[in-house]
Amino acid sequence: MGRCVLWTGVSSRPERGAAAVEFALILPILMLIVMGIINYGDMLSVRQSVSQAASEGARAAAVEIDATKRDAAAASARDAALKAQNQACNANCKVVVDDCADATGLASGALPPGTNSAADTVDCVWVKVEINYRGLVPGFGVVLPDKLRYTAVARVS
Repeated sequence: MGRCVLWTGVSSRPERGAAAVEFALILPILMLIVMGIINYGDMLSVRQSVSQAASEGARAAAVEIDATKRDAAAASARDAALKAQNQACNANCKVVVDDCADATGLASGALPPGTNSAADTVDCVWVKVEINYRGLVPGFGVVLPDKLRYTAVARVS
């Protein structure tokens, strides 16, 4: 039968505490990376809410039967969707109901599929949402945007 011998190395005094020093040196960098990931994830979540708000506004205006109430329906749906993230539109939020063929809406030149004819008189709704974004963790304003925007287009049925 073989013998199992455990070797216990003799620790020398200069190496004691080296792991603690290394950890103390790497901790600030590690925390910066973790906080950056958290902040970036929050920005993506808010960005998704902005795109959802624009889409909801365009959909609400597109299905509104009364043409005079389309702007109000779009704004109401847009604001309700933004409220989920405790956000609000800034002064650049717009709702435009216009003829799809002349593309004078916010997405100038970007027509919904099937609206490429100049004779097309179907209305389209352009909803632009822009919010002022403040990061979850202060100090990341250099790498994250200060405004988040999205434009959605829907064809009025």
